[in-house]
Amino acid sequence: QAEEELKGTCARQVLQLREMGRRERLLRAELGQRKEQLESFKTRVMRACSPAAAGNTGKAVTEQQVIEKVGEICKVNQQSREREKGLQEELSSRLSKEKEVSANLELFKKSMCELQ
Repeated sequence: QAEEELKGTCARQVLQLREMGRRERLLRAELGQRKEQLESFKTRVMRACSPAAAGNTGKAVTEQQVIEKVGEICKVNQQSREREKGLQEELSSRLSKEKEVSANLELFKKSMCELQ
C-alpha cells in the first residue's frame, strides 16, 4: 500500500514538473516577444524624437539613448512652458498698460470737451 501511495505521489510530482516545464517554456516565449516589442517601441520613440538618431542603420537603440532623448524633450518642454508663462505675463502687463492709456485718453478727451 505504501508503495502504491509512493507511486501515486511520484506520478503527481512528474505531472507537476511537466506542467512547470510547460509554463516555463510559455513564459520564455512571452519574454522573447516582450523583448521584441520593447525594442520596437524604443526604436519608434527614437524615430519620433529624432529621426536621424534612429536612422535605418539596423543598430538597436539603447535604453540610454531613449532615456537621454526623452530627457531632452522634457527639458525643451519645460523651457517652452517657462517661455509661454513669460509671454503670458508680458501680454497681461501690456494689456494693463493699454487699459491705463485708454482710460487716460478718455479722461483727456473729456477734459478737452469741458475746456471747449
